[in-house]
Amino acid sequence: MGSCVAPVSLLARNRPICAFRLPRSALYLCVMDRLIITGGRKLNGTIAVSGAKNSALKLMAASLLTNEPLTLSNMPNLADTRFLSQLLGVLGVEVFWPKGDSECRLNAAELTSTIAPYEQVRKMRASFNVLGPMLARYGHATVSLPGGCAIGARPVDLHLKALEALGADLKVEEGYVKAAAIHGLKGAQIVFPFVSVGATEHAMLAATLAKGETVLENAAREPEIADLADCLNKMGAKVSGAGTATVRIEGVERLNGTQHAVMADRIETGTYAMAAAAAGGDVVLEGAPVAALGAMIAAMKEAGVKVDSDEAAATIRIRRNGLALNAVNINTQPYPGFPTDLQAQFMALMSLADGTSIIRETIFENRFMHAPELSRLGADIQVRGQEAVVQGVAGLKGAPVMATDLRASVSLVIAGLAAEGETEISRIYHLDRGFERLEEKLTGCGADIKRLSDTEE
Repeated sequence: MGSCVAPVSLLARNRPICAFRLPRSALYLCVMDRLIITGGRKLNGTIAVSGAKNSALKLMAASLLTNEPLTLSNMPNLADTRFLSQLLGVLGVEVFWPKGDSECRLNAAELTSTIAPYEQVRKMRASFNVLGPMLARYGHATVSLPGGCAIGARPVDLHLKALEALGADLKVEEGYVKAAAIHGLKGAQIVFPFVSVGATEHAMLAATLAKGETVLENAAREPEIADLADCLNKMGAKVSGAGTATVRIEGVERLNGTQHAVMADRIETGTYAMAAAAAGGDVVLEGAPVAALGAMIAAMKEAGVKVDSDEAAATIRIRRNGLALNAVNINTQPYPGFPTDLQAQFMALMSLADGTSIIRETIFENRFMHAPELSRLGADIQVRGQEAVVQGVAGLKGAPVMATDLRASVSLVIAGLAAEGETEISRIYHLDRGFERLEEKLTGCGADIKRLSDTEE
């Protein structure tokens, strides 16, 4: 495939600080890749779990808090992480991350800009989290309002209210948030009206350099938040309580650089677990964050899937050989409940179960867009507001389908693996935002899956 994006050369202090070509998965603006899956093959083998995208993006933003290098290992090579590295380069961060390498070195010794432009931030929502770190360190920042998956409004109101509580003056103008804290941020007590992972992480990042203590009440408890706190503490921050509903941050004058390994991706782990259960077979997931997947493991066991997990060995073994699946009802909930990011995948699995499943989405509105596409493969799904009623069918049949968002795209992969015949999935740039080497990992376990672009017919 010919590239339509030139090599990026980002300059800081008049020298090149980064030269990389965005991965093939990131070039979706010019080439619309498709996946062709011939289903009906059982999966057998081992899959190594990659680093967590949802953790990696916030850890990258943490590099803006210090003038010393931050080195992140176990980094997932994804369109989203590469896009954020590009944005950081625009701000003046020295980025050393060779193509295909799992270690990324970020050095924000001197930023050349505190303006995060629309052209960069629009590509993904997590880019907005550069606002707090720049504001905390420099006293001012201007960041475009974010873009991202079309799964509801997902406003940033809680992010902004948290920054205001820390003493920031904010103005939203022409699609940009202009923030200032001339005399620095100050510790505050922040009570979130509802649990928000992004707002909790953003407030944590900003509060590390604020004067005094910040207390976050009704904070999100996701494992990725604890991973961020672990890295921040290695950098010299004083964060306690991460992973509980109350997080305390005692502000410090400065942070240092450090080395940190990104935690394993629980959503990727759960996705491959459900793929193995849907297609049948015997798959071992290595490097799995077992303790972070209690709700998913419980639901799969209830469905009749054989799940053997070993927290010490960081492995999960999934087995299903011809046994029928049981219908299971789930409600998506903040951690430690069933993750909204595994809802679409579980719906694909339940489409093959005996009986009726009710799946209730409580986190995001408009997150059942995959249901009509699963129905094209023969699934029987009726959406009623925040509920989807899934009547299990004897089997699925391949058909052309279209991905609508990141998690929806991989639910179609799961269904395609289990379906009879050929499934063609278009608009898979969504998929490439969150799953590293998906085709390689699945074909390594016996799946018949290949990627085609418009130039490869």
